[in-house]
Amino acid sequence: MSGEIEHNLPVMEDDPYSAENLADPYPLFKRMRDAGHGVWLEKYGVPAFTRFDMVREILVDHATFLSGAGVGPRNYHHQPPWRKPGILDSDPPMHTPLRTAMADVVSPRNMRTLREGFQTFATELVDRILDEREFDAITEFAEQFPLRVFGDAVGIPRAGRKENLLAHGAMNFSQFGPEDARYEQYMAAGAHTVDWVTNACARENLTSDGLGAKIWAHADAGAIEPEEAAVLVRALLSAGLDTTALSIGNTAGCLASRPQQWARLRENPRLVRFAIDEALRFESPFQSFFRTTSRAVDFHGVRLAEDSKLVVFPGASNRDERRWGSDADQYDVERQAGGHLAFGMGIHQCVGQPIARLESEVLFGELVKRTASIEPSGPPVPFLHNTLRGWVSLPLRVVPA
Repeated sequence: MSGEIEHNLPVMEDDPYSAENLADPYPLFKRMRDAGHGVWLEKYGVPAFTRFDMVREILVDHATFLSGAGVGPRNYHHQPPWRKPGILDSDPPMHTPLRTAMADVVSPRNMRTLREGFQTFATELVDRILDEREFDAITEFAEQFPLRVFGDAVGIPRAGRKENLLAHGAMNFSQFGPEDARYEQYMAAGAHTVDWVTNACARENLTSDGLGAKIWAHADAGAIEPEEAAVLVRALLSAGLDTTALSIGNTAGCLASRPQQWARLRENPRLVRFAIDEALRFESPFQSFFRTTSRAVDFHGVRLAEDSKLVVFPGASNRDERRWGSDADQYDVERQAGGHLAFGMGIHQCVGQPIARLESEVLFGELVKRTASIEPSGPPVPFLHNTLRGWVSLPLRVVPA
């Protein structure tokens, strides 16, 4: 780890990335928050920040806390990145044209044109699960929906999506956490996907009217380089697919295990947007990532040398009682959960969040309208990943309205 760090932080020997803590991170997150402004993770030799105000301040101050040196523990100033940096691990001025191009592509105008296609498949998918009554909310619902509708929206070929895109996303997001045995597992599992994804995002393999083609139009106009266009198309897929599938599954799990919350949605379907935001807060699909200091800084009593790594845990800050109240560990569809950090904050806030929101709102809007009840029908299987949180399997039972 670069830079000498002087601190008076409480030292924690716990490993947030152990299998036990990944399966249930919240008891450790509470101890970390209660210990002070931050803690020192002895295993990784980094300061860690979990309180809402601290995490938000770090995310907003992109000039001090850099993404361009890598959003994982690897410091690009001293170790080469595993692939060409893109929108997530770059800083201005490189970051600015990339974000401008992406923001134009996911503009409200373009999102409106996607709704009809999203709604058509949402109706088809809900038809299917209501006929079957019992289904896996991950493999037959949360993953199927974005693989189909967002893959079509981007304009990539349909054949090969399921076999490649999810494993590719899990591999990519492994870079945001420690390079341990779990990291190696996802890197190996995703290695076969690189060529397919690269080819699928190439200009000649995209439909002419999809979001991917709109990104390439920015390269044609000279706003970004052609190699940057290819990287942005891949980033676009992550924005609307990987974490979206996880958040859909997490929302389904929250609602299925809390019949009173489902009843509230049935009584007032306008709460669907609140239910989705609350699930993003309560079970954030993106749990942690790293930043690097651009200069020596005294951050709330923690002296950080220039070029030092630190880690933030949005998954913990989104349960911080100091921000959300004494019931922060409760899921409430009527909570005003706006301002959560599941999408990040500042210039690196997820530019693809309008896509994720539209997908979830359309799908759950259809489900709530047509489903009287939803409940667990078997034990769920957690998805253990160093950065992402969700389920591998979530068996549910539904009763049509």
